[in-house]
Amino acid sequence: MGKMTEKQNKVARLIQKDLAVAKSPFDKIGESCGLTGREVLKIIKELSEKKIIRRFGAILRHQKAGYTKNVLVVWSVPAKQVEQSGKILSSYSFVSHCYERNPALKKKYNLFTMLHFKKDENILQLIRDMVKATGIDDYLILESIQEYKKKSPEYFS
Repeated sequence: MGKMTEKQNKVARLIQKDLAVAKSPFDKIGESCGLTGREVLKIIKELSEKKIIRRFGAILRHQKAGYTKNVLVVWSVPAKQVEQSGKILSSYSFVSHCYERNPALKKKYNLFTMLHFKKDENILQLIRDMVKATGIDDYLILESIQEYKKKSPEYFS
């Protein structure tokens, strides 16, 4: 891994912080360091290809987006049905995450879905709709009771 350029250092420092909630967040980053959004994306790609950046992700701060209630629903799905059930469950607009867990929770709950709601919607009815769509009726509802502060690690100072 070679030495990083000044521009690469600037971009690396800025992208490890929260991105602006904007139509073009990379343009905003570029404005703050004298680059275009396209140049910022090019630098991110270079850093990724050099394995300086191994992962680039985003976290939706659901409260800031107006979502007031969340539940994690874990499903016991036969192995041969995981992919199809996952496609069905992830198609619901209120599902933000849908993933398989291996090893499974309690040795049987292997498909996890995170559901977010804006109001006091009839969550149980929506879950019953999910049961009907998948045919999977063995599940647990785990409600969030406390939110812990999420903070990304900073590697470039």
